[in-house]
Amino acid sequence: MGVVHLGLDHSGRAVAIKVLRPHVAYDAESRRRLAREVATLERVKHRLVAAVLDADPDGPRPYVVTQYVPGPSLEEVITSRGPMPPADLVRLGRGLVEALEAIHAAGVVHRDLKPGNVLMLDDEPVVIDFGIAHVADDVRLTSTGLVMGTPGYLSPEVVEGGAVTEATDWWGWAATLAFAASGQPPFGRGPMNIVLDRVRHGRHDLGGVDPRLRPLLAAALSPVATDRPAAREVLGALEVYSRGGEATVPTPIQGAAGAGSAAPTVAAPIGATRRLTAVPPLGERVSAPRPVPTGPSQSAPQAPISSYPRTGPEAPAPAPGAPAATPGAAAPAGSTGWTTGVGAGDPRIGRPTRTSSLAALMIAILGLAATWPMIALMVAVSWALLARTVDRSVTALVLRRHAYGAKRGSDVALAVLASPAHVIAAALSTVLGVIGSGLIGVAAAYVTSWVLPLVLGRPVSVASALPLLAGMAVAIVFSWWGPGGVPLRRGSRSIMRGIAPDGTPGDIVTSALAVLGIGLLVWSLLSHGVPSWLPLTDAPLGDALSWNW
Repeated sequence: MGVVHLGLDHSGRAVAIKVLRPHVAYDAESRRRLAREVATLERVKHRLVAAVLDADPDGPRPYVVTQYVPGPSLEEVITSRGPMPPADLVRLGRGLVEALEAIHAAGVVHRDLKPGNVLMLDDEPVVIDFGIAHVADDVRLTSTGLVMGTPGYLSPEVVEGGAVTEATDWWGWAATLAFAASGQPPFGRGPMNIVLDRVRHGRHDLGGVDPRLRPLLAAALSPVATDRPAAREVLGALEVYSRGGEATVPTPIQGAAGAGSAAPTVAAPIGATRRLTAVPPLGERVSAPRPVPTGPSQSAPQAPISSYPRTGPEAPAPAPGAPAATPGAAAPAGSTGWTTGVGAGDPRIGRPTRTSSLAALMIAILGLAATWPMIALMVAVSWALLARTVDRSVTALVLRRHAYGAKRGSDVALAVLASPAHVIAAALSTVLGVIGSGLIGVAAAYVTSWVLPLVLGRPVSVASALPLLAGMAVAIVFSWWGPGGVPLRRGSRSIMRGIAPDGTPGDIVTSALAVLGIGLLVWSLLSHGVPSWLPLTDAPLGDALSWNW
């Protein structure tokens, strides 16, 4: 159906761009499906549901821009770490309940909730992929049955082409939670027709699920939609489980529906994944669904963003018959991360963020701020200027190589010619950043100097070590995460990857920066919190602003 790209908007915010493939872009049915998806997404507003940011279903290349969620899928998390402990499971269940209630409040049924469509961001679930979501009051487009989705996470009514209601999503909620609790799909693995038959008849396996949670999931996985608990019952039982009790809900006593009905036969698996060469591509999903005798026609599912590789350089699409690249595969040893052909990707995507090294650098600058404030200011401003310049230069090179391919001679020449412009633009943005963060930092220093006397019982000068330390810390955090901080973060990580690479050399640099910062802070304590204003003359500032502890 389409290709999903990872992109940046003009403010540097990461977004996911879903574009219809050329061979279906001019198909009226595909456009209707895309328009319906856009209308669905725009009706759902919640922090745990990926939001739609822009769309053009009627343009020459129809697309939808949604929030990019920089986290792994629940499927990846459970596969790599194993089943969730009870506390994490409760947090996951609550988050999914919140998301589904927001979706249902907009008159929408997601209908494809599964571990691959739940991304984990800061340990909270974010629901994505409304590619086959169904607006509750929509008129079905055709009467031709077509089942699309992942077997084992399609509800019985979706499999059989029955009425889709909110109960469909509570079934998906239970199946997703059962996977998170046990590490195994609740209806097992195997040929699609066998898995779908288990779904239709409610033959689930919850043996690996905590016995206290099992009654709730078993009730929600009933093949009879009307037998499943409602949202308030699900949440109430989950709260009982969180307090150590047994999650039980009232269920009617009756036989499982659907016995004796013929199971649909689907011969080919759905959702084979392969890699692309777009910039920067997250991949495309190639679906090969087979028609089922009954049921509504549904739009093809968009692949979840998280299912595509985000580590290592992007590889070109494999030749026909070649195995697909493994999602999450790292770059080959010795690889620079650069791709060289037209459409080459951004080499910064998936590279180490060097968070620990940058944290050590911050400690070093804070140590300087408590000891030599002017030197700390010059180091911080110089780093910001260099980071923004590097970011502009690398971004320009990425865009040029994407458009024209790598050209060793001209790439270097153009980089040299463009460097003055990059420096000037970086200097302007740095000045603006320093003004904004500087004002915030000065305010923090003054507030600290007003609060400390309440603790120490004596006056504290704003020019002493602790207020300067607090002001510099607040200014750095504001510069990093505040307006215009994206280029600073990208550039800083690019520089740090060069001076503190993975392995022993990087560990040495990180340790040296941390030791330097801590040593300077200790030196400041030994100097009674009186900083030196080098390279300025010490005496005037020292007499006017400093104090002795």
